[in-house]
Amino acid sequence: MTRPSDAPLEIAGLPNLRDVGGWPTTDGGRVRRGMLYRSVELNRLDDDGVTAFAALGIRTVYDLRTEVERVAQPDRLPEGTAHVVADVLAETVGAASAQMLEFLEDPGKAVALLTDGVAETALSDSYRHIVSSGSALHAYRRLYTGLADPRSRPALLHCTTGKDRTGWGAAALLLLLRVSEQDVLRDYLLTNEELLPALAPIFEKFEVAGGDPAMLRPLLGVQESYLRTALDEMNTRFGDIEGYFRRGLGLDGATLDTLREAFVEPA
Repeated sequence: MTRPSDAPLEIAGLPNLRDVGGWPTTDGGRVRRGMLYRSVELNRLDDDGVTAFAALGIRTVYDLRTEVERVAQPDRLPEGTAHVVADVLAETVGAASAQMLEFLEDPGKAVALLTDGVAETALSDSYRHIVSSGSALHAYRRLYTGLADPRSRPALLHCTTGKDRTGWGAAALLLLLRVSEQDVLRDYLLTNEELLPALAPIFEKFEVAGGDPAMLRPLLGVQESYLRTALDEMNTRFGDIEGYFRRGLGLDGATLDTLREAFVEPA
């Protein structure tokens, strides 16, 4: 999968960590690096990991998880790093994305979602909630309003595995910044390279229990169809990415201009 940088970030205990920047925009710019990062939850950082994380200079962490997820696996952050809760699925805790922690701890509980395409359907429904539910709109408004404030940057957004709620958060911003849909999809699908190898023990545990590891991929990885579902929901509800930010999230033109000015540089 093509990536905008040949220097992936590696911090022990933090798979799927990457800079959202580097992608070209359709109007001749490039998304700035070092401004926004994305990752999995931050509870597994050891002392060295916290030190390495601090070296990134991240001022604000936007936590997109539910209260249940946050309490079970609280983030471990360097002193002075702000932690902002933006609970995307507060209204839809039964969504597949919100249950990811439970699936990771006991893959056997995911069996009901792994037959006859049920996993794909459940995640597609989850992506619709991620785009248009009331709690999601409130959470992403908080995220992007925060990112427009220079005092919050550099920043990082994450959920549990950094693929669904985080995936949409990054994708929507890149689309607003006029990154092509093809490159947004490339960024989104990088999760399969960055995350799945780190989940090898989960796949092995599932296999030992008699399951087919391939069945887990739709649940623990990402697929183009999931992002397409989100885009379809966005277009149906709000018309396009501009409508999503303006009518869905309630952000004004000045805030959108601020985001574009802050996050895009000449190529």
